[in-house]
Amino acid sequence: MEVLAGIKKREIRNLLGKGWLTHDGMWFYHACRELGIEKANALNKSAIKSMAPFEIDRMKRLLGIPKNQCETFDALIQFMNAALEVTLPESIFEKFHFSPSGRNIIRWKWESFACFAYKGMTQIGVIDEYHCGVMYRIECWLEALGVRYSMNPVIEGCLMHETGACEGEIQVFLPR
Repeated sequence: MEVLAGIKKREIRNLLGKGWLTHDGMWFYHACRELGIEKANALNKSAIKSMAPFEIDRMKRLLGIPKNQCETFDALIQFMNAALEVTLPESIFEKFHFSPSGRNIIRWKWESFACFAYKGMTQIGVIDEYHCGVMYRIECWLEALGVRYSMNPVIEGCLMHETGACEGEIQVFLPR
């Protein structure tokens, strides 16, 4: 553990986050090559959905969040932003904005052409058929938290590719 004592937390965060992004991208690339884009999209979404409850439970423990702590809008925003900050490397986190925009409305936006998935899928030549896994992960996190929501717009492909902008709103329906 002496090695870890000499490394800054943000350096560890960036190393782990970039490692996850690289693995995710390479997994998707090889799944596309072996199985085709349609199957890669389906497998990606299945993996995200099954992974989300584990991520949320681990994140709550890490952040010291009690079981029902995310039942208010402010607590939900705070938790989601903390989870994103811990999960994403700094260079990615600073380009994704996730903030309140009214009563129980979350506004999200990627800076222009800054989404890592957009860049990666463009590089491997499958952006025309890619189904966004990034915002789907956010949706799965909300589901794992037991939060009912609606997305506007509903995302099927890649908004950045389709419209030149990846942004929208999430209306959340909380018990209080």
